[in-house]
Amino acid sequence: MKKLLALAFVALFSISAMAQQVDLRKKISVSGSAEAEVTPDIIYLSISLKEYFKDNNSKKRVDITELENQLYNAVLKAGITKENLMVNNISSYNYATEKKKNPDFLASKQYRLKVTDLNKWNEIISAVDAKGIAYTNIESYDYSKIEGLKKELKIKALQAARAKAIYMVGALDEKLGGVIDIQEVNNEAYPQPMYRANVMMMKSESMAGDMAPPELDFKKIKLNYVVNTVFEIK
Repeated sequence: MKKLLALAFVALFSISAMAQQVDLRKKISVSGSAEAEVTPDIIYLSISLKEYFKDNNSKKRVDITELENQLYNAVLKAGITKENLMVNNISSYNYATEKKKNPDFLASKQYRLKVTDLNKWNEIISAVDAKGIAYTNIESYDYSKIEGLKKELKIKALQAARAKAIYMVGALDEKLGGVIDIQEVNNEAYPQPMYRANVMMMKSESMAGDMAPPELDFKKIKLNYVVNTVFEIK
């Protein structure tokens, strides 16, 4: 009997404690948002070079080393350090073995180039033999001050939420208290850049020797932050 009474007392005590923990404060839940669009200032491009035969004559091979030197020199001339140009495909190093097996084998190499100015990219690609370029495309891009911008937008979103809560509570002749809860919603978007014209090089006699540089049309990076907040009403 004593055990049953003790268990009943504990149960009643727990229920009482839970009732005391119920939050009876008046509250308001609001959300705030902030967004910004920025133009990417760091672009990673891939470039594929491939040997070809001049005039379709197998004895007039334009060697991959020649094309590589053109690219390398164009990068340096554009004021970009050599560290920003790297081989993007290790299999490219196996072309020497393939050539021994097949004299008509045309070697190719892929490179990755980091640029911060697309005008320099146009300058570089124009300095390389157009017929030796298999293709180019954009791998990825970023904004150098992205972290600072994220912080700024989150603060603005929180401030917007508080400002909304103040005028909503004020409309009821109440006063806003401190914040009780903050939940962040991340809506970052990195859209893929769009080309106006791809650089796809066709091995053709009719191709002009001088090809216009690729014209790139970037979509901006859009950052949007939403915070869901709960404030106390005094």
